[in-house]
Amino acid sequence: MSLERRNVIFHIDVNSAFLSWEAVYRLHHLGGKEDLREKVSAVGGDMAMRHGIILAKSIPAKKFHIKTGETILEAKQKCPELILVPPNYGLYEKCSKAFMDILRRYSPDVEQYSIDEAFVDMTGTEGLWGDPVTAAYRMKDQIRDTLGFTVNIGISENKLLAKMASDFQKPDRVHTLWHNEIEDKMWPLPVSDLFFVGRATAKKLFNLGIHTIGELAHAEPHLLKVHLKKHGEVIWAFANGMDVSVVQSEAPANKGYGNSTTIAFDVTDASTAKLVLLALAETVGTRLRAAKVRAEVIAVGIKSHDLRYASHQMTLRNTTNITIEIHRCACQLFDQLWDGTAIRHLGIHTSRVKDGFNMRQLDMFDTTDYEKLEKMDATVDRIRGRYGIDSVKRAAFVGSPIDHMSGGISREKRTVDYKKVRVN
Repeated sequence: MSLERRNVIFHIDVNSAFLSWEAVYRLHHLGGKEDLREKVSAVGGDMAMRHGIILAKSIPAKKFHIKTGETILEAKQKCPELILVPPNYGLYEKCSKAFMDILRRYSPDVEQYSIDEAFVDMTGTEGLWGDPVTAAYRMKDQIRDTLGFTVNIGISENKLLAKMASDFQKPDRVHTLWHNEIEDKMWPLPVSDLFFVGRATAKKLFNLGIHTIGELAHAEPHLLKVHLKKHGEVIWAFANGMDVSVVQSEAPANKGYGNSTTIAFDVTDASTAKLVLLALAETVGTRLRAAKVRAEVIAVGIKSHDLRYASHQMTLRNTTNITIEIHRCACQLFDQLWDGTAIRHLGIHTSRVKDGFNMRQLDMFDTTDYEKLEKMDATVDRIRGRYGIDSVKRAAFVGSPIDHMSGGISREKRTVDYKKVRVN
């Protein structure tokens, strides 16, 4: 008899996370009587701020074919009675932390995959929590009974199959997908259900006569490589249940830092665009300094009013995390890139991130006092860290409609004034 221990990996996914968290908060903290999870409802951005897309939907909303990522207008056309609630990322972060805290009671090996899902390595914990299915039900029920929202848990020998299993019937379920269950449980599914198979890849597979995961698993790998290159080999391995990735309890270091913002109005002049870039440089620089890293490559992306996107990048002589230097480079890139078309969205992204001290090449023609700029940024960071991000603001933003710390999750999505929101 083999004494080899089988790996046991859980994938835990919150059911309709943003909507569930909003529903629970309304029921238990605001005196609400109506459970949004049981209604045709969705979390949606602010159309006036041009964030008008569906961020999360209830299970009943699926019957109307409402999809995450579509516009609110499209969703309303499918169901005029759709209940819409505003996003509240501050609440989501608190709920996510409480969710992860419970998972870490069961195993030290927890990899947070996103705000609402995680992998847990449960290998060797049978003596503590029982067999995998028993442990999963205990974990699932504790989350529901303690925090008020439900999760699905998928169980398998690897992360891929565990994630596939958690997507089976919802909500509040536990599913296994061991290797010996792949043929019955996974292969009959549409190939579009396989992890890493997006719309474009699915279309190519359909053209090859591949419609189910099982057909993909039995396809000739060489044929897939010819039509899909390396990606074909990857999804063939996934279709056969192969995955060698491990649960990483410590997140890998970021390879780059960036922020972007959708502007509430079309920007048609360079000075306003460069003010938006300054606001983005503020947040990107703050993140770089907080991580004690510097970037060697700066990139700027522009999305025009007709949703065309273009980007340009440059490699710096010296790595940096100084706000003004990032902004100066971003403006140079903007001037090279912009063709005068009205702007809807701007972004600054950095890459080739380096740790360690700043090592600058001497330049006899550059009289900038970089040490002074670094000290100024460090002082501003400390003040904002203690008194809030609005405690220090550059004069250029006074009276401007541009948020001086733009990018990432916008302010109107971070919190909700429930005095202005009807809670049933």
